Amino acid sequence: MSESSFVNGPLADERDEEIQRLREALEAKTRELEAQQDRYVRAVAEFDNVRKRNARERDEYTRYANESVLRDLLPVLDNFDRALQAARAEPTAAVTAGVELIQRELLRVLEKFGLTPFVSVGQPFDPERHEAVARVQRPDLPDMTVAGETARGYLLNGRVLRPAMVTVAMAPDDRDAGSSS
Repeated sequence: MSESSFVNGPLADERDEEIQRLREALEAKTRELEAQQDRYVRAVAEFDNVRKRNARERDEYTRYANESVLRDLLPVLDNFDRALQAARAEPTAAVTAGVELIQRELLRVLEKFGLTPFVSVGQPFDPERHEAVARVQRPDLPDMTVAGETARGYLLNGRVLRPAMVTVAMAPDDRDAGSSS
């Protein structure tokens, strides 16, 4: 058998068929890869769009989250305007009564949204609920008892929103008692 018949014979045809089959398989895999890449790019784009949409919705929610609270506070502002007008006309007990009425109305609105003041005076000092601004000697009160309140403390749905600013009683110093005799 001659060399040219071997190169161009049945083995060559099988080799050419194998090459053609491999080329077709390569083209099929290339198309599959391109399709996968296209799906990946689309998925990444969709994820990015969802992330941006969520950010916009979160910003929108944050911007208008307090709308109902503020709407309920508007009548309180109106009453402050009326109280100021009354103070200019007759600055006495009517103004005090008006301001007390506004304070009650404001507390009612705030309680509707879960904000409640808490009592501190006469209670044991609690660093979770109280911020000590001063200590005073008070023989009539137990040591570390709240003797006075500079600013009221508030709870929001049972959790401390702002601790009360308080004056804490301390026992009289025995040395002071001994030096005065």
